[in-house]
Amino acid sequence: MLDHLIAARSDAVPILPVTEEGLAAALARLDETERRWAESTRYVGEAGKFALLPDSAGKLKRVLIGFRPGEELWALAALPDALPPGAYSLEGQHAAEAATRFALGWALGCYAFTRYRARDKAWADLVWPANADRGAVERLARGTGLARDLINTPAADMGPPELAEAAKALAARHGARYRVIIGEDLLAQNYPAIHTVGRAAEKPPRLVDFTWGDEAAPKLTLVGKGVCFDSGGLDLKPSGGMRLMKKDMGGAATLLGLASAIMDAKLPVRLRVMLPAVENAVAGNAFRPLDIIKTRKGMTVEVGNTDAEGRLVLCDALFEACGEKPALLIDMATLTGAARTALGPELPALFANDDAIAEELLRFGLAESDPLWRLPLWKPYRQMIVSPIADLNNVSESGFAGAITAALYLEAFIAPGTPWLHIDTYAWNQKSRPGRPEGGEALGLRALYALIEHRFGRGAR
Repeated sequence: MLDHLIAARSDAVPILPVTEEGLAAALARLDETERRWAESTRYVGEAGKFALLPDSAGKLKRVLIGFRPGEELWALAALPDALPPGAYSLEGQHAAEAATRFALGWALGCYAFTRYRARDKAWADLVWPANADRGAVERLARGTGLARDLINTPAADMGPPELAEAAKALAARHGARYRVIIGEDLLAQNYPAIHTVGRAAEKPPRLVDFTWGDEAAPKLTLVGKGVCFDSGGLDLKPSGGMRLMKKDMGGAATLLGLASAIMDAKLPVRLRVMLPAVENAVAGNAFRPLDIIKTRKGMTVEVGNTDAEGRLVLCDALFEACGEKPALLIDMATLTGAARTALGPELPALFANDDAIAEELLRFGLAESDPLWRLPLWKPYRQMIVSPIADLNNVSESGFAGAITAALYLEAFIAPGTPWLHIDTYAWNQKSRPGRPEGGEALGLRALYALIEHRFGRGAR
């Protein structure tokens, strides 16, 4: 992705961003050949549409690209694939924030998942725009690329061991302290819910746990659902529902991408990343509907449905995370179809026990073209997950408010006073758009990074 942002080249073809309102003024500054060509092709500067303008000899001289002010991130994202291979440069004076987003969009537009099939077309290259924050572009592009690659990899090659190895490699790259608890050791170290969900799989369940940064810095903890494949367990999914379940570790993958960006930036936090990595499989020792599971907290949970396994693996990790009293605890999970029904595939659902932090994250989501939408932790719905014989049920029998009841289940494992954000994400692009190809997606990564940088960065007050 970053290979296609390059040093200055004298032969680079300029790309001129224009708005529909500003097109006439922009054309007036061009020579007659370019102006007549744009007019003859009826180019109007519509956002996302581009025009190739030749010189008098027919050689490409300039590219016009339409965009809307404030939407610079995706303005250039289609061009690396659409333009003829070669070097291009951004024309005009642009503020640092806009230049950074133009460059990041270009980098994201250069993503392709090539593990199993090589790309047969060269990307176009963009000269680094003046004023662009290269560090910001690099860390966000790297983090997004990491998350996309992990999500796109099929479960046969991205099971719990492979996800743990990806986390280990990231931790090693930044000098983080890494450990992993595997198989029966989960029981010995009191992570029974994680073990229960993953015990039927050929590849044993595990809990990845790594820390980075100054121990005296504010504690930031990320907990990501790492269900590497979800068959539904004994409450087996139909084939259509199972088809995309390689992405059920999208929460873990996205938070690894976020952790990568945080460590790249050397933000002054003490970062902890916890990833319960399992497969929800079917075998003779699979957990069953109406089984009672004891959790790390000591609470008992009745299994209303084995296909609601994500909250079971998360609850052990969340309870452990609260023991350190983090300044902010974030979990992310591809948790419920109910969130997708409510908000669709492009809007992760946000739940929070701190209004101020939630409002900040929503603002950053809009600013970073990475939106989320808040849903309530509606306490009266807690009665939907009561059990007659255990402390909780992992699902509601009613079928109503599934995303909310899942969040309320997780909240039961959050210590009072711990600022907590829960994000129910889809982690997938259903269709290709500029900079966002069909496949795995790190929804919420940029918004969360902006929030964390603002609250804990060197300039935080």
